[in-house]
Amino acid sequence: MPSCEKFPSFAPGYVTYGVLLGKVGMRRESAAILLKANQIDSDIPIVKNQLGNYLAEEGEPIEAANYFISAIRLAPNEPLYHYQLGTLLSEARDSFLKSGQWTRAQIDQNMQDAFRRAAELAPANVAFAYRHAQSFLTTWRARTGTKRSKSGVRWRTRPHLDLKKETIRLHAANILIKQKKFDHARVLLGTVADERLKAQKQKLLDQLPANVEK
Repeated sequence: MPSCEKFPSFAPGYVTYGVLLGKVGMRRESAAILLKANQIDSDIPIVKNQLGNYLAEEGEPIEAANYFISAIRLAPNEPLYHYQLGTLLSEARDSFLKSGQWTRAQIDQNMQDAFRRAAELAPANVAFAYRHAQSFLTTWRARTGTKRSKSGVRWRTRPHLDLKKETIRLHAANILIKQKKFDHARVLLGTVADERLKAQKQKLLDQLPANVEK
């Protein structure tokens, strides 16, 4: 760590070294170095983001959220920071509720706002657009009490849930079409089979060009 030893108060040196350690799998060491960088300069967004990632992976979602929020405040136009906050709120929803610091409405609103902003800032990113659309389904599942199976992988199959899922896919396809991601939109529309959505699906299919560019 030459730069850190020579310039002990030079935050960028710690940031570079900390990020490098994270890339080679030395997560704890990376976090320690990044915490030092944060002590020297508390206004470096990438440091906040990396520490948020570490805490999320360590099962500390509340603390992780605080770092992601700080990163967003420092760099509001970085889509990745919004996306990661949205992902954290979605995947660790129960932990946020149990903490008593977040209400259901706050979790839902902040999650959707985070994915929406990420999609707005990176319109070419299909994953961001899809997660924004998917966030509406996540909120609906939570509000209706639909739970995961014991494996934690699949949701219970219900007719009205299937309809909701396919409606969300239509919404995502609509976003993709507006972004001119026609090939992705066509694939997504191909998964919509409910007859009740036939008219809406056809309207979107009609917006697709005859020859889809790959």
